Amino acid sequence: MDTEAVRSFVRAAELGQLRHAADELGVTQQAVSKRIAALERALDVRLFTRTPRGVELTLDGQAFLPHARNIVANVDRAVTAIRRGSRALRIDVLGLRSAQAVVLHDYWRSHPGTALDVVTLKVDDPRLAVAAVRAGDVDASFRSVTDPAALPPEVRMIHAFHSPLELVVGPRHPLASTRTVTPARLRGHRIWVPGIAPGSEWAEFYQQLTAEFGLRVDAAGPNFGNEVLLDILADSDDVATLVGSRDRYVWPTGHDLRRIPIAGPTLAYPLSLLLPRENPHPGLRAVVNHFANLAPLPEDTWLPSWATDRPE
Repeated sequence: MDTEAVRSFVRAAELGQLRHAADELGVTQQAVSKRIAALERALDVRLFTRTPRGVELTLDGQAFLPHARNIVANVDRAVTAIRRGSRALRIDVLGLRSAQAVVLHDYWRSHPGTALDVVTLKVDDPRLAVAAVRAGDVDASFRSVTDPAALPPEVRMIHAFHSPLELVVGPRHPLASTRTVTPARLRGHRIWVPGIAPGSEWAEFYQQLTAEFGLRVDAAGPNFGNEVLLDILADSDDVATLVGSRDRYVWPTGHDLRRIPIAGPTLAYPLSLLLPRENPHPGLRAVVNHFANLAPLPEDTWLPSWATDRPE
């Protein structure tokens, strides 16, 4: 089996675009497409469905992806074993537009010589992220295990930073003209957050948030991605959503969407880092130190029960 074809498949699956995978791998989009086509012929299955927005995994592709990651990780480990020096620091983030990726990019811009590999495991269950750290597939993962007692002894969880939430609405929403909004003012408004996966850390976060403030968080319906969500917000006079203040979103100018800070209290999502307890990658220390320089939370901030301690 062509391991570079497997690598191209993994990166295309994680990035959702053949062009982005090609840019990262330093080859042409046509080369990535040919590699994946050859892999599909060798396996006698279709791994992707092509869409106007990029590529999506088929059921066979979803089944093959974790094994393909293992193949790539094992090849990388084999090469590293005979190559002078160590491989790049590999950190898992929830998405390449997420606050974690934005903060890592800021760190890399201030330390451009850092060998950093930002990946997305695309798993909802934090136990799978723990397993990836434990197996050495990634050096660290931006995930939270809400019950630290469930962590295996080989993995530990440390505080990274907190992400204050903002409300995103379209121009016809009743709150569109407000400069800041309190949680109390959000009561009765439909806050649509598609894609809340049962058993995930964010499912517990929203459960505690709604219980604390009596909010109407609606997770109904399929998650067609951020672009579709932003399109719906732009046309709606009653739908809003919540995003992290550092999350990166881009929308057409005509959408005229508004990002409104939440205060009184600030609502913050806790971000933790899973890493090996023994012999973590030497590059992690500088990254963790970078988090300490981020802007502190206001005193009046709500956090979920598993993250009530503020960073030192």
